[in-house]
Amino acid sequence: MGHMKSALEGILKKVHKGELTPEDALLQLKDYPYEDLDFAKIDHHRELRRGFPETVFGLGKTLEQILDISRTIIQKGSNLLVTRVQPETYAFVKKELPEIEYNEPGRAIFCKVKDLPQGKGKIAIMTAGTSDIPVAEEAAVTCDILGNTIEKIYDVGVAGIHRLFGEYHRLKDARVIIVAAGMEGALPSVVAGMTDIPLIAVPTSVGYGASLNGITALLAMLNSCPGGVTVVNIDNGFGAAYFASLINHL
Repeated sequence: MGHMKSALEGILKKVHKGELTPEDALLQLKDYPYEDLDFAKIDHHRELRRGFPETVFGLGKTLEQILDISRTIIQKGSNLLVTRVQPETYAFVKKELPEIEYNEPGRAIFCKVKDLPQGKGKIAIMTAGTSDIPVAEEAAVTCDILGNTIEKIYDVGVAGIHRLFGEYHRLKDARVIIVAAGMEGALPSVVAGMTDIPLIAVPTSVGYGASLNGITALLAMLNSCPGGVTVVNIDNGFGAAYFASLINHL
């Protein structure tokens, strides 16, 4: 937000001092509300409104569309995050934008153009099982690029609850906790019952037939007995991370 705000202030000050004509200022500002690429309208103003630029949902977009959107965001001086992309997409975009990086388990392209204000504390990201890690990694890369310190605590589900107790010292100092779990989705309730920390539960689509691709876990988490549990959509690591970051920056 600071970069864009400073850029806008700089343009206005130059106009005020007579160093920039109103016509030239208008030319520089024309893309600030949004930039029309025909197939997409890039919301550059979102960083000013919300503190972070538009995130790109990669699923359903062509390679060329993702490349053009990514290039536009980076050229504006904003951080880039593209979720739900395969390694082939990363390889394609990397040829034109060598500065980008890829979180393979989280299936996310990212590029840190600038540092954002850091959150006040730590966000703990937990999974019930190893199969939940892709969702947790999407949350991790999102938390990181939004300016947060993270602590990963993986594979501590209720099938071996002693593993969770062994990691308690790592989560008790967190400011926010994200818990990803599939199957019956029990882990968030257990963790919430042990701490007084805001918890964001992420149901995953991991499980056998009656797990209903995450619906069973979703319903279990919505019916969590301990207070202080917020639930996001199935496999939505990004949504959990964004909300956790908002809390961590309060």
